[in-house]
Amino acid sequence: MAGPRTYELRPAFGGLGGRPPRDVLVLVAVEFVVFSLRFFAVTAIVPALLELSPAVWRAGFVWQLATYPFAGYGAPGIWFLLELLMLYWFGKDVHAQLGRRLFWRTLGWGALPAGIVAVLVEWAGSFAPQGLAFNLIQGQRILLVILIAAFATVNRRATIYLLILPIQARWFLAIEVLFGFMGFLSTRDFAGFLGICTAVGMTYAFLALGGGRRGMLREARLRLERWWIEGRLGRLRRKRGIRVVRGKGEVKRGPWTH
Repeated sequence: MAGPRTYELRPAFGGLGGRPPRDVLVLVAVEFVVFSLRFFAVTAIVPALLELSPAVWRAGFVWQLATYPFAGYGAPGIWFLLELLMLYWFGKDVHAQLGRRLFWRTLGWGALPAGIVAVLVEWAGSFAPQGLAFNLIQGQRILLVILIAAFATVNRRATIYLLILPIQARWFLAIEVLFGFMGFLSTRDFAGFLGICTAVGMTYAFLALGGGRRGMLREARLRLERWWIEGRLGRLRRKRGIRVVRGKGEVKRGPWTH
């Protein structure tokens, strides 16, 4: 039996080989194009309409809860490109493991609740200075949070070599929350920080607690049905005096059998 996989996080990011999934390429391309539109006066309105903002409750721009993950965000520089590279790297692996349909469902399951929580927190009281709200979860940042959480959940026993430090993938769930808290300390984006926590928690719940296989509600219904059927069979056995010998594949004969 094969042991847990080992990954290495090095400057080359080691996950660029093989055939790239079209969905992930489109995702990265959309982030880059929308990011570029920010720096032209004629097109700056496009990312402004897509990204999460107080206009959700002030002007009814509720579509932003669904579009903000695609509003490429940040300052021009190497860090934005590194975020896209990491988005591609984790996205490629998660897409290969989950498949196209579950890949997009996972992104939606993590992003929509995160956006709702962030908006509610910011609406309830401005915890962040003007202009910094939602800074931590705009665009590729929330997608990266979700994909890393998905990778850590699906490959919880895999070892990630971060430069020279071996870390089990499951610890990346806590590391993401820690990084989010560090971001909160520097930006005071409390709404964004809770959005990160929500995205990590919802992604883990979706993939680890049954949602990734059949859907959490369907899984719960099937378990309830199994519990009810087993309970009913147990009552019938007690009522009729039937005794089942488990593990031997036979029923012990009573005085009523021949």
